Amino acid sequence: MKNPFIYFLLLTAFSVSAQETQVQSNDTIKNLKPVYIISKQQSPERMPETKDNVLFSGKKNEVLKLSNINGNLTNNNAREIFARIPGVTVWENEGSGLQINVGVRGLSPNRSWELNTRQNGVDISADVFGYPEAYYNPPLEAVESIQMVRGGASLQFGPQFGGMLNYVLKREKAQPFTFETQNTVGSYGLLSSFNAIGGKYKKWSYYLYNHSRSGKGWRENNRFESRNTHAFVEYRFSEKTKISAEYTNSDYEMQQPGGLTDAQFKANSRQSNRERNWFGVPWNIFSVNFDTKVNANFDVNVKAFGLLGERNSVGFTSAANFEDVINTTTNQYANRRLDSDEYKNLGVENRNIYRYTLGKAKQNLAFGARLYQSNTNRFQNAKGSTGTNFNMSPEGRYQKDLQFTTKNVALFAENQFKVTDKFSVTPGIRYEHITSTAIGRIDIAEGKDVNFDQQTRVRNKPLFGVGFEYKWKQTNVYANISQAFRPVLFSDLTPGVIVDVIDPNLKDASGYNADFGYRGIYKGFLNFDIGLFYLSYNNRVGGLTQFINNDPTQGTYLFRTNLGETLNKGIESFFDLNITKMVGIEKPYGNLDIFASMSFIDSRYVDVKVITPSKTDPNSLIETNLAGNRVENAPRYIHNFGLSWGNTNFSATVQYKMSGRIFTDANNTVTPSANGQTGILDGYEILDFSSEYKFLKHYNIRGGVNNLLNKDYATRRAGGYPGPGILPGEGRTFYISIGAKF
Repeated sequence: MKNPFIYFLLLTAFSVSAQETQVQSNDTIKNLKPVYIISKQQSPERMPETKDNVLFSGKKNEVLKLSNINGNLTNNNAREIFARIPGVTVWENEGSGLQINVGVRGLSPNRSWELNTRQNGVDISADVFGYPEAYYNPPLEAVESIQMVRGGASLQFGPQFGGMLNYVLKREKAQPFTFETQNTVGSYGLLSSFNAIGGKYKKWSYYLYNHSRSGKGWRENNRFESRNTHAFVEYRFSEKTKISAEYTNSDYEMQQPGGLTDAQFKANSRQSNRERNWFGVPWNIFSVNFDTKVNANFDVNVKAFGLLGERNSVGFTSAANFEDVINTTTNQYANRRLDSDEYKNLGVENRNIYRYTLGKAKQNLAFGARLYQSNTNRFQNAKGSTGTNFNMSPEGRYQKDLQFTTKNVALFAENQFKVTDKFSVTPGIRYEHITSTAIGRIDIAEGKDVNFDQQTRVRNKPLFGVGFEYKWKQTNVYANISQAFRPVLFSDLTPGVIVDVIDPNLKDASGYNADFGYRGIYKGFLNFDIGLFYLSYNNRVGGLTQFINNDPTQGTYLFRTNLGETLNKGIESFFDLNITKMVGIEKPYGNLDIFASMSFIDSRYVDVKVITPSKTDPNSLIETNLAGNRVENAPRYIHNFGLSWGNTNFSATVQYKMSGRIFTDANNTVTPSANGQTGILDGYEILDFSSEYKFLKHYNIRGGVNNLLNKDYATRRAGGYPGPGILPGEGRTFYISIGAKF
C-alpha cells in the first residue's frame, strides 16, 4: 500500500525543484521511484456502484484480496480464506484443496453448486443449469481477489440461489517483465511449486503461470497430484478498446480414502478401508474478451468462452461398513465401478453500461444478453478392473450411456435511479429461456438395452428484483430482494450416486433472496457489515431417510424428492477493528487487527407433507411431515474470530472457527445409521495459524499450522462420491514456503 504522506513529499519536492531550477539541455534528470510501505490490511472490501459494466448498488457483496490475507493458499484452505465472509459453510472432503466446496445461508456447499462459479467472469462449472458442480477451481496462489455477490446477483449473473462467486486471477499491470515463484513443503509429503511470468510492453500485456502440487494426504489412501497452467495475452488498440484471450489447462488425480462409519471415525479418523478408489479431472477453459468505450457514456463488453472437461472415477463404492477385501475363492478383489462424464460447453455473454442524465442526476443502465449451450455425455456403472491403480478401462459396456443438452438464452437489465446524491433505487429484470434434453441408455438387462426415451423440458422464466442504497461519506444502508430459480439437475433425473434413490417426478425449484444491512468504514479503523437475510426456497430437492427393505437392521438409503418450501433466515455480521490505528500508534507498532464474522442461521422446512413410495412395494405409500425440521447441512451458527498483527516486513494471523452441529437428512435423524450415511454431525471448533515474513525487497517466507489443537471433526456425510459415509476433516498439519518476485 502506498504511503500517501511520503509520496506527497516526493511529488512536492520534485514540483518545487522543477519550478525553481532551470533545467539545461546537458542536465541529467533522474526519475525517482515512489516509496511503498506495505502491511496487510484485512479484507473484505466492497465493490463500487459500477464495475466491469455491472451494477453492484444495493447488493450484498464482498471482495477478498488474497495479498491481504494470511492463510494456507497452497492447499486452497477455504476455511481460512472465506472466514471473513459471514455465513459461508465449508465442506472439507480431504485436505488437497483440489475442490472448493462452499455454500451460503444454509445452502448445500457440495462443489459450490448453489453458486454461479466463475474465473475472470467466465463459467467454470460442468453445466450451469444441468450439473452446476465446480470440479475445478484455480490455485489460490494464482488468485488476486475473490468476489462474492449474494442472492442479488441472480439478475445479472444467473438465477442461482446462492449468488455469484468469481475468482479473479493475478495480472502484471506495470513492468515489462516480472517473475514470481512460491515453493512449499508441508506435512504428509506436501510439495508445491507456483511459477509465473507477466508484464506489459507497449500495447501488449501477458501473464503465464504453472502450479504443480502433490502430497500423500493426512488420511491413509489419500494421495494426489495436480497441475494447473494458465496463459493470458492482451492487446490494446487504444485507451478505449482492447481485446484479450486466455486459456486454462488443469489436470489432477487423487486417491480417495472413502467414508467411515461413526464407530470407525471415533476409533481412528485417519483410517481408510478404500485403497482402490481414484478420481481424476482434466479441465480446459478458454475465452476471448473484448472491451470498448463507444463514447464517454457507453461501455461494451463481449466474452466468448468455452469449456472442455471430464470427470472420471473408479472404485469400490459400497457403504463404509462393507470391507473391500480379496475374495478367497478367486484370490482377487471385486471388480470396481467406473463412471465418466464428458463436458463440452460454449457461450457468449454481452454486458453494457449506459450513463445518462435524468433531471439533474446521472443514472446508470446495465443490460446485456447471454447465449449458452452445454453438452454432457454421461457413462456410468461399468465393470472396472480388480486392480488397485487408476485404470479407466471398462470390462464391457457402461450400464448407463446418456446424453444431456442444455440451451440457454438470457436477457437482463438493471437501472440505478439516483433519486438524490445519497439515495438510489435499482430495479431489474432477467428473462431465462432454458431447453434441457436427455436421451440414452439407462440400463442393460439380459443383454438388451433399456433406453431412456428422449425427454425435453422448456422453461421460460422471468425474474424480478429491486435494490436500495442510501449513502453517507463512508457508510451505507442497503436492501435487496431478487427472485431465484434452480432447474431439476441431470443428476436428479438419473441417479449417479451409489445409494440414493431418485423420485422420477421432480419439479424445478424457485424462490427469492432478501437482504437488509448497514456497512462501511468508520474513521479508517473499523470495517463493518451487519445485515439480515431471508431466503425462500420452494420445491427444494433433498433426501428423506428410508430403511433398506423396510428393515432397520439393514441400514438406510436417501430418497431424493421435492421436499416443499424451506425458509432460511438469519443475521450476518462482520467487523475488523484496527486497534493500533484507532489509538494512533500504527506507525511505530504496526497494525493490530481483531476481526469477527458471525452468522446465525435458522433454516427450516415449512408445513409440508411428502408422500414417497416404499422401496419394496411401490403401491405402499409413506407419508412424512417435515414441518419445523431443520434443513440438512445447515448449521445454526458459523463464527470466525481472528487476531492479526503486521508491519512492513512481518505479519501473522491466529484464526478460530466455530460451526454448529448439522442434520444430514431432511428427517433430522439423530442416531447414526450403521453405514454412516445419516445421523447428526457434531459441531466443531478449529484453530489455525499463518504468517509471512518479507525480506530483501523481493523475497518472502510463509508458514502456518492448520488445526493447531489437532481436533477430530467432520463437516459432512456422503451417500456416494467421495464416500459414502463420514468424511473426516484433517488433523494438525503444517506448511512452510519460500518465494520471490522480481
